[in-house]
Amino acid sequence: MGGTSMEMPGYPAPIGPAGMCRKSAGCAEGRVVAPARRCHDPKDAAARGGASMESLPGLDLSQPPFDLLDEAGRQRLAARVDMGFHPRGETIISGGTPSERVVVILKGWVQAFDLDAAGHEQRFAGYGSGDLFGAWAVMAGRARHSYRADTDVVSYLIPAPVFRQLLADYPAFAAWFQEGLAVKGQLARRGRDSELAELMVTPVGAAELAPAVRVPATMSIADASARLREERVDCLLVDDPAHPEPGVVTRTDLLDALTRARAPLDAPVGPLASRPLVAQQTTDVLFQALTTMAESRIERVAVRDGDAIVGTLGMAEVLAHYASHSHLITLRLARARSVAEVAEAARGIHRLVRTLHAQGVRMPALMELVSALNSRIMARLYELLLPPDLQRQACLLVLGSEGRREQLLRTDQDNALVVADGCDDTALEAAMAGFSRALGEIGYPPCPGGVMVSNPHWRMGAAQWRARLQGWRSNYDAQAAMALSITLDARPVAGNAALFAPLDAQLQALGGDERLLHAMARAALQFDSPLSFFGQLRQDERGLDIKRGGIFPIVHGLRCLALQHGIGQRNSFARCEALVQAGALDAALGRDLAQTLSVLQRMRLDAQLAALDAGETPGNYLRPETLRRLDRDLLRDALRVVKAFQQHLRIAFHLGD
Repeated sequence: MGGTSMEMPGYPAPIGPAGMCRKSAGCAEGRVVAPARRCHDPKDAAARGGASMESLPGLDLSQPPFDLLDEAGRQRLAARVDMGFHPRGETIISGGTPSERVVVILKGWVQAFDLDAAGHEQRFAGYGSGDLFGAWAVMAGRARHSYRADTDVVSYLIPAPVFRQLLADYPAFAAWFQEGLAVKGQLARRGRDSELAELMVTPVGAAELAPAVRVPATMSIADASARLREERVDCLLVDDPAHPEPGVVTRTDLLDALTRARAPLDAPVGPLASRPLVAQQTTDVLFQALTTMAESRIERVAVRDGDAIVGTLGMAEVLAHYASHSHLITLRLARARSVAEVAEAARGIHRLVRTLHAQGVRMPALMELVSALNSRIMARLYELLLPPDLQRQACLLVLGSEGRREQLLRTDQDNALVVADGCDDTALEAAMAGFSRALGEIGYPPCPGGVMVSNPHWRMGAAQWRARLQGWRSNYDAQAAMALSITLDARPVAGNAALFAPLDAQLQALGGDERLLHAMARAALQFDSPLSFFGQLRQDERGLDIKRGGIFPIVHGLRCLALQHGIGQRNSFARCEALVQAGALDAALGRDLAQTLSVLQRMRLDAQLAALDAGETPGNYLRPETLRRLDRDLLRDALRVVKAFQQHLRIAFHLGD
């Protein structure tokens, strides 16, 4: 590599030949320095100083945690930072060993992992552009985990002595690393919005958990109620020899048994317990617990440390940990008793998206959380607008991006209904008209194509759905292509989910139709790439359509491959992972696709939020000239991955050129 430019597949070369260091006894292996410098001896390099602030492209010292340094501190850091190149497969830091530097990723992907007793790799986190790692290895003298370059990685290297001195000189900077992740938002933002972002990084074990009080299934309702008062808890874990795991009985369960079911006070609590037990690990973060509660429509989860149950977590504990979180959307939805109250809760979603995105929350996690909240909104409306007997005779489905759990900002309603045989269609028609109208009032505009439960063409029984699928299959035109694609992403969110099972089986059976798969997959190739042969970004007067040129080919291609290989996951990231595990997708391409989709979704969200700020309607266009240089490079890299994936689809579905 010595004497050659740092040209990596899929990456532009930010440093020319003069900046490449030969591997020698006198320098760090694979080290790259600024173009004006050559690395001969570490002491000589240190004496002359590192790169200046002007020569640190991609390292924004105005962002956390470096904004916690003053100007002198940032100048000191900029003068000593070096650049590094780590070829794919290199272990950058080994677990249990010290590190001579803190690493900030400029480009590429780093995987953090451990090895278990059997020598098997246990992955736990990935790091991309802008992420920092190695601080703990410098501070504590040993790394908690190993870090490997999963692609060729370009990085900035902060020497350990420089980093330690900055920690000593700047208490706020030190607190960022030493006091735990929960402090970071307060230090960086110093505002109430930072507390919301802490939900995404604070471990469940950091909250003050309610004790896990266990009782036998034979305990009476009266004794269980007394035990709740004595222990000052909201739920009990019920042990029953007939079940390997405890169940949960809540204060509400006991009240319902007495007032609705007219159960006697001496009746046992065993039959009242809910199973299976829904639990989180102490190492999970609070946002995961909130997502689980929203998805499962419960207000409390058990908390495990390994296999041991160490407590329970509910909204009360979360709110106690974040006293200013009284506006949490999930809590408002759970308490909503009218469409107006649901609408009031839903108004917080845009602010939540904006806040968490500004804090750098990764796209898959952000989309998962927002989709869980959107699903809860629709489920709550379904419960409010339909009588219980009618609720059980239908299953509400969300389609398209909402079905894939990839929605961020509100878009058109895309939903459908599976109706049980013998259901009162007149009553259901009125209820669904009210449902679509209520969604519109909340901020989900009607679908221009009429893909809504208020449309009888999207509100059908099992036999009608079967006929509809057969019609799409035999007459596959543009309209059928759109309808089938969004239906393949269908996900039940309310009502009787068992009604969806036959439709789901029919959808998956389409994977055996090679002619249909061939026609479907061709759609992923229909749009020209915005990336020219010479690597230039092409756009029209509106800008670059990032959905058509990047997001759609990935999402639809993964959808087609998943159908071909009998993979039932809806989420694009889950489909990608499952395809890699099934051997249908190369592991390197699968990793690149997931990272590319995250990058493209992030850039689209940036553009959409900017449009909202300007009073404009958000769309799918962005202007590359407004992007940072690093983002323009990432966009080019992402579009190269899209092209590679399209070539994979040509081969997989025999599409030719």
